[in-house]
Amino acid sequence: MNFNKITNTLLAVGLILIPGHILAQTDSANVTLSNATLPEVIRYALKNKPGVKQAIIDQEIGERDIKSALSGWLPQINADGTFNHNLKQQVQALTTNGETSFITFGTKNTSSLLLQADQQFLNAGLIQASKSARYYRQQYKQATENTEITTVVDVSKAFYDILTSQEQLKITTENIARLQKQLNDAKAQYGVGLVDKTDFQRAQISLSNSLADKKRTQELLKYKYAYLKSIIGYQADKDLSLTFNGQAMETEVLIDTNQVLNHQNRIEFRQLETQRQLQSITTNYNKLAYMPNLSGFINYNWNYQNNDFSNLYNQSYPSSVVGLKLNIPIFLGTKRIQEIRKSQLLEKRIDLDLENTKNQINSQYEQAMATYKAGLNDWRTANENVNLSKSVYNTIKLQYDEGIKSYLDLMTAETDLRTSQLNYLNALYSLLSAKLDVQQALGTITVNQ
Repeated sequence: MNFNKITNTLLAVGLILIPGHILAQTDSANVTLSNATLPEVIRYALKNKPGVKQAIIDQEIGERDIKSALSGWLPQINADGTFNHNLKQQVQALTTNGETSFITFGTKNTSSLLLQADQQFLNAGLIQASKSARYYRQQYKQATENTEITTVVDVSKAFYDILTSQEQLKITTENIARLQKQLNDAKAQYGVGLVDKTDFQRAQISLSNSLADKKRTQELLKYKYAYLKSIIGYQADKDLSLTFNGQAMETEVLIDTNQVLNHQNRIEFRQLETQRQLQSITTNYNKLAYMPNLSGFINYNWNYQNNDFSNLYNQSYPSSVVGLKLNIPIFLGTKRIQEIRKSQLLEKRIDLDLENTKNQINSQYEQAMATYKAGLNDWRTANENVNLSKSVYNTIKLQYDEGIKSYLDLMTAETDLRTSQLNYLNALYSLLSAKLDVQQALGTITVNQ
């Protein structure tokens, strides 16, 4: 009765805890991102992106592989059972004083149950597993980190791209409002004979082009939102809206261009170093293959013998053995020598990979830094051009209203203003992307950051 009570209690607790555990796992996937900031979107991606989840699962699988390999150091206990029915029993001739007699050995039915425990004391494969466990854990962790860093960069660029398009849409909408007013003014002036019809026709053309630009930007935004949803693991049918602080974003574009490149900061370089350590352990293992294997064992055997099956298990004749087993590999052809040479060559190959990766990192850093510096100059120039084009447009607008400037001059100023504003946004997005590339090249992007 007490056992039944305990069982029922455990089942009740399980029914309570399991749904909560499932809910905890699915809560993050059910979150709706509304007016989400970049850190919020990144956090969501790191929890829900399939690629990140797969990397974490791979890390857990790797941990199971490590524990499975190390389990060989623990005692290995096995049980074997047999039953034999002798159709013909062995007969042996026995001669005594010239007379021969025949003796039947054994019984018709025999059975045995063997329980044996084996323990490894000296084993090259287990020694290798023990030494490499640390580096395998490190390798799996680094693979997850690499996936997370790539996710941070990709999500950030997609986020900036959407915000740039949203700002372009705002600028185009403001431009449409201005053009609509200019079109109405031109029609009114044409109606009273102050201007010819070419002014409002030009206004109509500019308005139509701006409306087309707005439509194109809106359609591209749909794709960009769909792309962002796909890379963060967000459901396609759920609403997603973003927000950002424009001034804060502009202050974040600056980066210290005097930072010293350290290859150790790059996850790709550290992954190769870990691979080099594992290959070195493999080389040592191949050398340890000359080492003997030493193991111990102990067993207990229950033996049963009887001519009648019904009485077979009435009487046991036990036996037990304890001992050591030593295996010394003497000659295996040239296999061990070839494996050692092969592993040493693989070490040299990884050394070359490290050297090549250093060169690639240097090249990537120089390219990223050059792009950033050029982008920084473009951004500052674009910012100055926006201020100048606003001043020029406002001046020409006043002169046009007073009849000093022609409508063509006004349209040119309007076009210059819109172009400078769009150029500024594109320069800002390019600069933010270039900054990410510099940080990635330096290896300073972390998940905690």
